[in-house]
Amino acid sequence: RELDRAVDAARRAFPAWRARSFADRAALVKQLSQKLREHQKDLAELLTREQGKPLAQSVAEIDRGAAQSDGMVGIEIAVEVIADDNDKHIELRYRPLGVVGIITPWNAPVNLALGPLVSALYTGNTVILKPSPYTPLTTLKVGELLNEVFPAGVVNVLAGGDDLGAAMTAHRGIDKISFTGSVATGKKVLASAAATLKRVTLELGGNDPAIVLEDVDAKAVAKKIFFASFVNSGQVCMAIKGIYGHEGIYEDLCDALVEEARKAKVGNGLDPGTELGPVQNKMQYDKVVGIIKDTKKAGAKFLAGGEIPTGPGYFLPPTLVTDIADDSRLVQEEQFGPIVPILKFSDVEDALRRANDTRYGLSGSVWTKDLSRGAEVAARLEVGTAWVNQHRTTSAFVPFGGAKESGLGRQYSALGLKSYMEPEVVSIAKR
Repeated sequence: RELDRAVDAARRAFPAWRARSFADRAALVKQLSQKLREHQKDLAELLTREQGKPLAQSVAEIDRGAAQSDGMVGIEIAVEVIADDNDKHIELRYRPLGVVGIITPWNAPVNLALGPLVSALYTGNTVILKPSPYTPLTTLKVGELLNEVFPAGVVNVLAGGDDLGAAMTAHRGIDKISFTGSVATGKKVLASAAATLKRVTLELGGNDPAIVLEDVDAKAVAKKIFFASFVNSGQVCMAIKGIYGHEGIYEDLCDALVEEARKAKVGNGLDPGTELGPVQNKMQYDKVVGIIKDTKKAGAKFLAGGEIPTGPGYFLPPTLVTDIADDSRLVQEEQFGPIVPILKFSDVEDALRRANDTRYGLSGSVWTKDLSRGAEVAARLEVGTAWVNQHRTTSAFVPFGGAKESGLGRQYSALGLKSYMEPEVVSIAKR
């Protein structure tokens, strides 16, 4: 089997790769980043052709992946001295785990592969990388570039279906799984990995709220909120999934968001004027269409969109909904598509209660002119990342991951890098 061969190659390559210094491994990652930039145009076009997102966003994804990679290999993982006195010297060291299996999704296949890939490689692990069967091509192309940079066996890219992912999570030769995808599949990954006590990082779905307070200029924030909701046609784990608007600015906010929805051009991602591409695959398209139909049956008010176009392609217009119950499917589930509810509140305590009343906890945001109040409200969101006056902002130096059922562990930052390593105490008796 190809997986067994890949694992064998990764295990053979591990001792020599582990023995290299952080600086040596960082230098090779930077070579990869440079190759990504050199091949950016071709990679981006391939990404748009297989994923559907607008070409400018594919270009940005390649660029962001390269920049994040360079940032991560600038982070030092130092030996930590816990105690040093006349009797003892105790250190906390970090060593690589071995072979890391990485399973990535179809919504941002390059960027969501590079985060765990670079984390694993920089910290001295070897890798088996499996892209989504919906979007394997750009990752396989990146695999060709990886082979030009890294020694044989250090990185192995295998394309396949769900059965390959299941085989990876159960494989005794793989020491850690990094999975990005749905909550349902994440739970299966965790259950399978338990048999061998694999280390696991899970970056799962979200139902991410944006709370818009009464002091904002609705028109001024609408463009940012709209983009954070509908970028990649809503197919982003940390995209805004529900907008909570204070009653004092609610009507103005609705009007401003509707104006943004009417301006947004939906179409072929290779068309320079396109801002929103299609839903990526039929499974997700059918789910989103089902949510639209259920929302109509519930009697909700559609301010924009809601039509299901005829013709080829999984195209759906950006859809904004009001007058919908908190227990509705649209509010409770992660829609992962271009339909977002706008919910009214009169009291921030009520908004927080409703925003936190979910099994998800990936991210959220608060929008206000009062930054200190915004920070206080944001800190009460039960999420892994809470933003003020922004959404979807991440960095190589800032940990990212979910609370509740939105995941386990963190990517990026020293915290994320250490999750690809085994902490080991070295305790020395001086006398």
